[in-house]
Amino acid sequence: MAFLEVSNIVKDFGGLVANNNISFTIEKGEIVGLIGPNGAGKTTLFNCIVGFYRPDSGQINFNDKNITGLRPFQTNRAGIGRTFQVMKVTTGLSAIENVMVGAFCRTDSRHVAMKEASEILDFLGLKDIKGYHLNELPIAIQRKIGLARALATKPELLMLDEVASGLNHTETDELVVTLKRLNEERGITLFLIEHIMEMVMSVSHRVVVLDYGEKIAEGLPAEIVKNEDVIKAYLGEKYAKSH
Repeated sequence: MAFLEVSNIVKDFGGLVANNNISFTIEKGEIVGLIGPNGAGKTTLFNCIVGFYRPDSGQINFNDKNITGLRPFQTNRAGIGRTFQVMKVTTGLSAIENVMVGAFCRTDSRHVAMKEASEILDFLGLKDIKGYHLNELPIAIQRKIGLARALATKPELLMLDEVASGLNHTETDELVVTLKRLNEERGITLFLIEHIMEMVMSVSHRVVVLDYGEKIAEGLPAEIVKNEDVIKAYLGEKYAKSH
């Protein structure tokens, strides 16, 4: 069985089918990108996997366990971490305190939580801003702290919802390096929603494409950029011809 196996997931919001019979797998150690137009059902699918929504039908298996319908704290304890489009950080707390919130998912010790949060911030190159409050820091650093907080929950699978949103080109390149390090050095499997195509295509081993709530393609990045259905639905001829 695959590390993450999504089978025939359907999520219907009063007649609006956000996810329609979606199936795919992710193997341990992979980086998989999830792309598609706005409203394609990407974040809804994330929410079904982590337990913010319960699918109307279908099944989700993770690490050989059926996690369909579990609550977010349960999927987190099972080993799934997640970041959000709108950053879930607390501006009234310092950088290290924000990361400690994630660490408390695995420990009751403030000393252990602080030590683990400090180590993660060091790994991300943020050791100089540990004492700063979030509202004192630029958006790129705030996004890294959101990533750090998710990492502090010690995920085996990390799900990233537009983690590069609002970053400039240099910051995005730095993020790509960070994600590859997390995957290669820490063995974390990554599943990311992203609209920055240069980023998702450069970091992903495979790409899944949604449109109008349905999976329309899945494959290697080089295959996806040449897929006629994907070009028509999302990428456009200009991007495809440049790649």
